Amino acid sequence: MAWNEPGGNDKDPWSGKGKDQGPPDLDEVVKKLQEKMGGLFGGKKGDGSSFGGGSSFGGGKGGGKLIVALVIVVAVVLAAIQSFYIVQPAERAVVQRLGAYHSVTTPGPHFLVPFIDKKTIINVDQVNKFGHRAQMLTRDENIVDVTLTVQYRVQDAADFLFQDADPVKTIYSAVESALRQVTGKSTLDEIITENRSAVAAMVKQNTQTLLNTYKTGLVVTNVNIQDANPPEEVKEAFDDATRAMADKERVQNQADAYANDIVPRARGAAARQVEDAKADAFKVVSEAKGETNRFLALLGEYQKAPEVTRQRLYLDTMQEVLGETGKVLLDVKEGSNTLTYLPLDRIMNQPRLAPAGVVQLPGYESLEAESKTRKLEDAQRRRDEVQRDRDRAERNR
Repeated sequence: MAWNEPGGNDKDPWSGKGKDQGPPDLDEVVKKLQEKMGGLFGGKKGDGSSFGGGSSFGGGKGGGKLIVALVIVVAVVLAAIQSFYIVQPAERAVVQRLGAYHSVTTPGPHFLVPFIDKKTIINVDQVNKFGHRAQMLTRDENIVDVTLTVQYRVQDAADFLFQDADPVKTIYSAVESALRQVTGKSTLDEIITENRSAVAAMVKQNTQTLLNTYKTGLVVTNVNIQDANPPEEVKEAFDDATRAMADKERVQNQADAYANDIVPRARGAAARQVEDAKADAFKVVSEAKGETNRFLALLGEYQKAPEVTRQRLYLDTMQEVLGETGKVLLDVKEGSNTLTYLPLDRIMNQPRLAPAGVVQLPGYESLEAESKTRKLEDAQRRRDEVQRDRDRAERNR
């Protein structure tokens, strides 16, 4: 049966009092709450001034002092823990004291004044990367579409935090400006094929100059032009021109290779012919001089004994002329019946020897020996010249 139905004894389930009783007094509720709080902090139960007057909460009781001491100790320990920090090898810590820049700490353990100093950790070894693409006008009034990648890192942590409001945005703008400047001073062929690496180096240098001017604290580590093409509308015609240039270079290289092969050989052959001509001229002159000397020597002997010399010359000439023939002449007296037998086969097969008792003219042996020596020297000289020509041809190749 509900408490508010007839026969429910007029009792509510909260206060246990009759229906006719009013709501509880608010002052009484506050008083009870103060008594409970005072008992919790060591105050006397039933003392109304324990919470409002503050006599038992902060009035020198041992429990209240212990709690305050514990709070202070915990705060000091937490502040001490937070005052020490460690900077890693790849990092730098920028310290602010009362909001103003104070110093940059290097890797290692460091101390921070609590509630006064503030640190910001910056990674100075991390390399960041971004790409950029733009269409620009070249010096020869052509449009080129350039795509490049830029790598950078933080060099000065203090400048990176305080000197520039947005260093990353600044480096984007610096790359754009440097690229347009370098492209405007270069031709289309230099950017696309001939001098791409030099263009990238100039973009890097100009970008770094701008970053240093704005004190961004950043350093550009690498700039790489990934792609550089003319606009799509003229790309096909440009590709044809590029192929023509490649064909021209290929044919020119083939011509240079052929010239490098044939010209040294022609020069070697010409030098060999010149040397052969010089050798022949020297040979003829030497032989002529030898013959002249021999003639002069014979002339002296002829003047001394004309008949003997004349007979000797005749016999030498006949020996030279008939010595190579297969005929044998016999001097047979007229009317003689003697049969002469000659073993012609053995005579013809025997080596021809100089006639016994033949006296050489004075100076003949020396002239003959000199002629043989000169012939040997000429032969050796020609062999040396041929070898020199071969060596020269090998070097030219």
